Amino acid sequence: MSRAASKARNQKTFRWVVLGLVGLFLAYPLYALFEFSIRFPLTGKYSWDAWARLFGAGDGARLGPLYVGLQNSLVIALLTLTIMFVLLLPTMVWVRLRLPGLTRIVEFIVLLPLTLPAIVLVVGLVPVYRFIATKVLDTHAIWLAFAYVILVLPFSYRALDSGLSAIDVKTLTAAARSMGASWPTVLFRVILPNLSNAVASAAFISIAVVLGEFTIARMLARENLQTGVMLVNQAAPQVAAAVSLLTLLFGIALLVGLSYITSRQRKKKVRS
Repeated sequence: MSRAASKARNQKTFRWVVLGLVGLFLAYPLYALFEFSIRFPLTGKYSWDAWARLFGAGDGARLGPLYVGLQNSLVIALLTLTIMFVLLLPTMVWVRLRLPGLTRIVEFIVLLPLTLPAIVLVVGLVPVYRFIATKVLDTHAIWLAFAYVILVLPFSYRALDSGLSAIDVKTLTAAARSMGASWPTVLFRVILPNLSNAVASAAFISIAVVLGEFTIARMLARENLQTGVMLVNQAAPQVAAAVSLLTLLFGIALLVGLSYITSRQRKKKVRS
């Protein structure tokens, strides 16, 4: 065996060992959470009662905040994605086409929420939500979508920026406009189909952020999935553990899907 082949095999073995150790490090807390959800702490006996209650068996009256929070989070996630794409995608395309000198400024503004702790955002948003509660007379959690748009902008911007960098926006736009296409047609029928992977990446990571957010919802006294888990934890901690485990697994699935989409984008770049 040649020295190069031996070195490549050793590197591959080392990568698998490191990945295995990292996998064990990440999997053990999930296993502990799962065990807690099926084991009674006083007797030590194992039972699937918490999972059965979670999926509708038995008395689910105490799980009301959880179901309400889940419904609110799903609606908020949908609204957050809609507002984020409507605001971000046309702006990024327009800046690339007409105002390339503002790229750095737009990037700075969009990435600014990463430098601000959630509690600071809450302090700034309290007057807005107080106005909504008193003037609009609506304290529904659906209004959290406007706050969550701020949280997901940095992550969504990076995903969309990567997709826009992979295509020639100016050439595609010029070709479409020369054939009489309107600006909405250029955006939705020319540019957007070429950004399917980037849009999916932005959507996946935004959903993960929305489903895992707790601080803003708690400080603004709104109900979402995480506040529902907190309330249920006081009466049924094993059920709350089961919900937390499912939420973490869903987030991991979204990140794995994001990694798969990113790898596909890289392979397409290499082939082209």
